[in-house]
Amino acid sequence: MKELVEDIVRALVDHPENVVVSVSEGSRCTTLEVTVHPSDVGKVIGREGRMVNAIRSLLGSIGMKQDKRYLLHILEN
Repeated sequence: MKELVEDIVRALVDHPENVVVSVSEGSRCTTLEVTVHPSDVGKVIGREGRMVNAIRSLLGSIGMKQDKRYLLHILEN
C-alpha cells in the first residue's frame, strides 16, 4: 500500500525526491502519512480537495477488500 500511495503522489508533485510515506499499523487501521515539499502540498490536495479525496477513495476500496481501514494524512516537509 505504501508503494502505491508513493507512486501516485510522486506523479503529482514537482519535487518527487521529497516524497516520504510513513506507515503506522494498528489492528484494523493503518495510517499513511505523506510528507511532501511545501510547494507541492496544494498539488497533492488538489482543487477543493479532489485529489486527496480520490486517493482516500481508492484506499477505502482496497481496505474494504482487506477488511482494514486506511487513513491518509498529508504533511509538509
